[in-house]
Amino acid sequence: MSKLQSCFLRSILGRLRMAAVIVACLSSVAFAESDAVIVVVGAPGSDEYEQQFSEWAKRWQDISEQAKIDCTVIGLNEPAEGDATDEASSTPSRDQLKAAIQKQAVRESGNMWLVLIGHGTPHGRDAKFNLRGPDVSSNELAEWLKDVKCRVAIANCTSASGPFLNALSRNDRVVVTATKSGAEINYARFGDYFSQAIASPNSDLDHDQQVSLLEAFLTASKDVQDFYELESRLATEHALLDDNGDQKGTPASFFRGILATKSATSGEELDGTIAHQMIFLKNDRESQLSPDQTAKRDRLEKEIAALRKRKSQLADDEYYKQLENIMTQMAEIYVQ
Repeated sequence: MSKLQSCFLRSILGRLRMAAVIVACLSSVAFAESDAVIVVVGAPGSDEYEQQFSEWAKRWQDISEQAKIDCTVIGLNEPAEGDATDEASSTPSRDQLKAAIQKQAVRESGNMWLVLIGHGTPHGRDAKFNLRGPDVSSNELAEWLKDVKCRVAIANCTSASGPFLNALSRNDRVVVTATKSGAEINYARFGDYFSQAIASPNSDLDHDQQVSLLEAFLTASKDVQDFYELESRLATEHALLDDNGDQKGTPASFFRGILATKSATSGEELDGTIAHQMIFLKNDRESQLSPDQTAKRDRLEKEIAALRKRKSQLADDEYYKQLENIMTQMAEIYVQ
């Protein structure tokens, strides 16, 4: 796909989402789906890291309050007054995490976000998230998540987090890891930039006045890269994103704008489509869409991604005819 055609598609999708203002003007009823986020702060290892990890978690708490999303925080040492944490309980963080996931397993709709903050360690072909008390491995976490029915986004912001992508990857799920493998064991800065990017206007790459998980990943990855370059240091972390279930993951460098340019070896759709549909802090227009409208919009965006993949096999007239048909259906969502 040429740069001009990529810009065309991004512009069209952005304009369609902006058109949701019609819904906001014509309807006074909000249909916002209820999301939930679980933020887990692991063992810091030192006072310096404890302060940093607490700051990252606090950002997620603040944006959750702004977005009116239920936020469960596990593992903070010094919670703000009223925060639900493990401070008043002797229950290990590991058990609290398992219980919090089980509580979300009954959810049929909406999104569940799981954010892991702290340090990780490799463990053979597996990896572990270092908690206060017993750790949790990538395979154990995969087992706990297998019964969750709603769409899930996991952001493992720790060192050595790469194996979590392989273990947790599945269709209709987004997995972000701060590193590309378990061998990248140094302190990872990705979680700092990611916690800032998820609600920053500077992350709004398609200019639709909200930030998707994909845009936050791309922005945070760029900020990490800039840090190492400015410090003239060798980068010791390379974040990956997977949302097509092929267990491969895609780095930010393989995206042009918000479109992935790398083909999935398994024949799956390219990474990025589902991640761009997951928005933590929705704008007013997006919040006016009903669950059915949102599901239809997400399905049509997947069809666009699949059509884009087949473009080289189609004549130009046929390609744009099919694209026009999908875009027309997309436009109808926003004027119903």
